[in-house]
Amino acid sequence: MMKDPVTTITGITYERESIEQWLLKAKDCTCPITKQPLPRNSEFLTPNHTLRRLIQAWCSANEANGVDQIPTPKFPLTNAHVQKLVKDLEFPQRLHKTLEKLHDLAKENERNRRCMASAGVPEAMVHVITKCFKPGNKTTSCYCLEKALRILRLLWNTANMVDNNKMKRVLGENLDFLESLTWVLQLQTKNDVKVTIANEAMPVMKLAIEAIDSTPLGNLKLEFFKVIVSVMRNRELSQHAIKSSLHVLIEMCALGRNRTKIVESGAVVELVELVLEKPEKNVTELVFILLAHLCSCADGREQFVQHAAGIAVVSKRILRVSPTVDDRALHIFSLVSKFSASNEVVQEMLRVGAVSKLCMVLQADSADIYDENGG
Repeated sequence: MMKDPVTTITGITYERESIEQWLLKAKDCTCPITKQPLPRNSEFLTPNHTLRRLIQAWCSANEANGVDQIPTPKFPLTNAHVQKLVKDLEFPQRLHKTLEKLHDLAKENERNRRCMASAGVPEAMVHVITKCFKPGNKTTSCYCLEKALRILRLLWNTANMVDNNKMKRVLGENLDFLESLTWVLQLQTKNDVKVTIANEAMPVMKLAIEAIDSTPLGNLKLEFFKVIVSVMRNRELSQHAIKSSLHVLIEMCALGRNRTKIVESGAVVELVELVLEKPEKNVTELVFILLAHLCSCADGREQFVQHAAGIAVVSKRILRVSPTVDDRALHIFSLVSKFSASNEVVQEMLRVGAVSKLCMVLQADSADIYDENGG
């Protein structure tokens, strides 16, 4: 039963949510009934007030039979309304209330989020977050940051609504936004901001890293990586925030001297400690991918073999988690065996059962090959 009937330019009435999804996703934007062309812009949909009143009257007449009332739908959000709210962000006295309104609209439904994304709200949130990055009224900054981060994450994460090419142009080679997020995460290590803000900031950091031009990312300072590693260390943060920190470090490994800086920031020790806590499968996979990257450099391997649980924890996870973990674990052992195979390391591999586990892998692979050949 329709709750918000709207009529297209072809004269056919549909439920608003259904036809909007069709207009958004259909390869050929045509009317499902008449097959005539339709504009993708949902602003060309006209509310069918007569049909809606008839449906509501029928619901009222059948309320005794358990039929629920259908509320009168809200007027759809328009680009003009959103753009007015974006302009209000420029006035400090309206900032709090405007951010609240935008946040409520973003939470309400997907249509609002699409409208907000096309009206420039993500770019406006980047501006608000960057503006907060300066000494001043900490209460105001924290409030603005939390709202702006939540709005940006809602828009960026929902059905890829944010145009990464547009965000790339907005962020460009200017690292102000990245520095703002780093500042927020740095405050959480000093307990100067709520955990909820850091939980919002780290996923946004991951999305920003994917959108920012890679050239300046190869010249980030050691302090940046220390902050990201501190997020990985903080068990009060959400799993999503910790996963985002791992994604960021993996993304950065291939750029400039970042791999060495990540090692210097103490990431290897923290990764081993994280695996010892037996995290969920996808976290373990990310840890092993990153650990394999870091063990490809001498300092990373040295930290790994010097950790009392390093070789043991990698050995124990082989054949227990996933093929991805097996592949990265074998790569780690390959690097250690090729470049760091001291007597102490060999003895440790024997002591913790790493050699036995490698034999089990050989046996499993041999059985697979044997079966494939029809044995």
